[in-house]
Amino acid sequence: MQKVDFRTRHALFNVAATRAMEQAAQAALPTHSLMQRAGLAVAQLALALAPHAQRIWIACGPGNNGGDGLEAAMHLQRWGKQPVLTWLGSPDTAPADAAASYQRALQAGVTFSQTPPDAFDLCIDALLGIGTQVREPDGRMADWIRLINASKQAVLAVDLPTGLHADTGAVTQLSVKATHTLSLLTLKPGLFTAHGRDAAGSVWLADLGVDQLSALAQQPLAPAAWLAGAPPAAERPHASHKGSYGDVAVVGGAPGMTGAALLAASAALHAGAGRVFVGLLDGGTLSVDTSQPELMFRPVEALDLSAMTVVCGCGGGDAVRAQLPRILSAAAPVVIDADAINEIANDTQLQTLLTDRSPRGAATVLTPHPLEAARLLGTSAAQVQADRLAACGQLAERYQCTVVLKGSGTVMAAPGQTSVINPTGNARLATAGTGDVLAGLIGARLAGGLDAFQAACQAVYQHGLAADRWPTERALTAGSLARGL
Repeated sequence: MQKVDFRTRHALFNVAATRAMEQAAQAALPTHSLMQRAGLAVAQLALALAPHAQRIWIACGPGNNGGDGLEAAMHLQRWGKQPVLTWLGSPDTAPADAAASYQRALQAGVTFSQTPPDAFDLCIDALLGIGTQVREPDGRMADWIRLINASKQAVLAVDLPTGLHADTGAVTQLSVKATHTLSLLTLKPGLFTAHGRDAAGSVWLADLGVDQLSALAQQPLAPAAWLAGAPPAAERPHASHKGSYGDVAVVGGAPGMTGAALLAASAALHAGAGRVFVGLLDGGTLSVDTSQPELMFRPVEALDLSAMTVVCGCGGGDAVRAQLPRILSAAAPVVIDADAINEIANDTQLQTLLTDRSPRGAATVLTPHPLEAARLLGTSAAQVQADRLAACGQLAERYQCTVVLKGSGTVMAAPGQTSVINPTGNARLATAGTGDVLAGLIGARLAGGLDAFQAACQAVYQHGLAADRWPTERALTAGSLARGL
């Protein structure tokens, strides 16, 4: 068993792959042993998380997730704890493994109750596990979820918090908000994107020893996605010079929105780009930024786009549209953000120019938030959020480029690549300008020689990590975030 370390890359498996792994394990192991391993892991983690807890409420559903809770209750009873088990199943209708665990719990003297205890020190949510569809809880299950969420005690979810979709991170209207989740057998994508991070709390993995089974070794399963790990430390050789780290040109900043372009430029500068140029679309009101004199201002028409990495769209307004044909036709790497995305979504000719970049080998990174992604896909933001992995993959295939779908658990996708979910970042990034900072940071990584997918993954991780490390007593603003890179 291990706590998921966000510094390490982890494979994420969807429901179909997890089911296949479970079936292979059950075929290779003695009957009932997989549930026994799962229940023991749950009990061990409960003891580690709350060693002084005595009265432990275990809320069990009618299926095998409930069976894991039944098995855990047996161990906790034998270890001198006082588990109180509420079960929505029955011995006559329960799956065979769950029925066997019920008998083991009964023989151990576990207390079964029709109603939750009035007071408890820890709650274990074993109501619902993985499934291709998540139904809205009702009846007693809904009542129990309300009691769990109203409690001030720690909540350990078995495999998934009840109401969370394993593949997508979508949640039902009423769902468990866990403080800890023990994911069994595999890590699931839904734990780390959309509502997953809020629902799951800290995530642990118990692989139940299945990775060592020869039956599975003969049938390797491809992950649905990867949880990003920390990028390698960047080294700058002594013999390098500013030309070694490339030029970034930021094109944006229409009247009243020059700040967005300056934030992107500041991020590129502080992220280590060799030189940063700024082509404002406000008519040339600014020729120098005295707080950052390293930035070089040029008329957009004077920028040699063939020799630079272009970050386009930050604060671009309607004015950015006139620049897009030239930028998209250039061979240089391009990061397309904000207003540039909206212009492309509304213009089929620009969409053609965008997709034509891939056959030429021109690197492109799109950085939409959910509403911008919805415009590109011709759908709604709610539909994008309902399956962020699928939406990001569809965008990457449609436009033949790397896509960064921003949000909780930012998703990166590219043609021919397994998608990546980013684990860093927090709600302090929900402030104006942080997306411009990310665009500039990706531009710097592209200018430094990384391919589009690597640049996106590393930049998103670093961007989120800076927010995670931000001092609690200091307000996080986009400008300070850029300088803190």
